[in-house]
Amino acid sequence: MSTTSRHVILGAGPVGRAVAARLARDGERAVVVTRSGTPVPDADTRTADVADPVAAKEALADAAVVYQCAQPAYHRWPQEFPALQAAVADAAAASGAVLVVVDNLYGYGPVAGPMTEDLPLAATTRKGATRAAMWHDLAAAHEAGRVRAVAARAADFFGPHVDGSTVGSRFFASLLAGTPVDVMGDPDARHTVTYVPDLAEAMVRLGATEDAWGRPWHVPNAPTVTQRQLVALAAEVAGVTPRVRRMAPWQLRALGVAIRPLREMVEMSYEFTEDFVVDHGAYAARFGDHATPLADALATTVAWYRGDR
Repeated sequence: MSTTSRHVILGAGPVGRAVAARLARDGERAVVVTRSGTPVPDADTRTADVADPVAAKEALADAAVVYQCAQPAYHRWPQEFPALQAAVADAAAASGAVLVVVDNLYGYGPVAGPMTEDLPLAATTRKGATRAAMWHDLAAAHEAGRVRAVAARAADFFGPHVDGSTVGSRFFASLLAGTPVDVMGDPDARHTVTYVPDLAEAMVRLGATEDAWGRPWHVPNAPTVTQRQLVALAAEVAGVTPRVRRMAPWQLRALGVAIRPLREMVEMSYEFTEDFVVDHGAYAARFGDHATPLADALATTVAWYRGDR
């Protein structure tokens, strides 16, 4: 099996798999790099721990475009994520590859009104400050000419293979079982969500477009709805009765004793108490708005969770 490709994807999670599938539609067979050599459809595999700078340079030596979709465990972000991304950036620089990183919206902190890319990265939470620092470091490296980089910023993920998201396996398992879907904060607050195949499409376009490099881009998302409306639409698609249950921060902390990712979400709960709306107008003006209609994206996601894969 070949392990050489101009497209190298780091991580075999939902985003890495979606990028591999998107490239395959163009006839490009990517190499997916993981610590365990996890097989991914439409791609070859390479085993390496890219948190190790030496291993990262070896794994990316022949890359032209690197899609950085790997991340540490959610509760280990502050301790491990900056060093991981630094190793990847150095390796991409050594190979001359373009580095496309998955980013999120934590770095802004609480904001009033729709989020745009020109907002300051003013987060004070642990994970938000970590994300902000990571982008500042990468942007500085790009500006200094050490690496060519671009960031695809996304909201909460949903779609096939998504597990540890507020719109992941717990959400859809409850929905399909006919039990209440737990939502954080205010069920009637609007909250943007990102369909993973739309993120993958954006990453491929950004990596191929030189004048897009050196800045973050908010990827396309379907029009924002409230959490209650999202549950209702998902239930309609699935043919079940929508049921919503609001989770208070103390409930998150209690559940977090056994489920660490839920404990880690407490500091991010502000995103769900007020409207959390992402503006991707800059991306749409440059690349077009290719966001999948929400009902279509939910239908595909429901089918995947039901096992129609």
